[in-house]
Amino acid sequence: MVTVERRDRVAILKLARDVTNALNLEHVTHLAKALEEAKQDSEVRGIVLASANDKIFSLGFDIPWLHEADQEQVARFYRLFNKTCLDLYTIPKPTVAAITGHAIAGGTILALCCDYRHIADGRKLMGLNEIKLGLPVPYLPDCIARQLLGTNKAREVLETGDFYPAEDLLRMGMVDQVLPLESVLIKSVEKAAQLGSAPRAFALIKQNRVETIEAQVREHGEEKARAFLECWFSPDAQERLREAIKKF
Repeated sequence: MVTVERRDRVAILKLARDVTNALNLEHVTHLAKALEEAKQDSEVRGIVLASANDKIFSLGFDIPWLHEADQEQVARFYRLFNKTCLDLYTIPKPTVAAITGHAIAGGTILALCCDYRHIADGRKLMGLNEIKLGLPVPYLPDCIARQLLGTNKAREVLETGDFYPAEDLLRMGMVDQVLPLESVLIKSVEKAAQLGSAPRAFALIKQNRVETIEAQVREHGEEKARAFLECWFSPDAQERLREAIKKF
């Protein structure tokens, strides 16, 4: 479900669950394990998060699986996803998202938790469409979006649930580079290797950038998770999720 390759002291973590890379408990567990191993490996200076296919980075949560799961399973999945995202966001090594296909909802969240985002040109879409499912965007990516995009643009992204093509994403600052498809992974590895060449200095600089949001999430994350889960099981969200399953 997550394959790991090594190149130039960079660990390439590829999401590899069917073509959609939909996130369920097993998939996120594999990602969390691969991320922790890369963190602990002193030979790894940087991390690239990618997809094993060029069509879809990730379509986000596996809604059909979650819809069949009981409340305990959904809560367990959601808390693990949040923990994995925070680990990705705070890992003291450079991280680059190599986005060669659509990154929707949870896929966009994983990309936002990386330090840099490179996306393929053409019609590759990103967006946080949770509101269209009757759900809030999880707390960590909400905070990241506001820091990254500024108040007004983040408000639009979070409250409309729209999807954006590569050039719009670049203009708003949601991605750092738009590249030809064949260059995305290559340039992402190069970026991670470059940033990882001074590991201690990079780790300290990164800590200064992420520590404010990390503190917010550690203080308020559980409260926000409970609110999300209450919303998930509300009649409105459940009806919207049933409609979404028909398109999955």
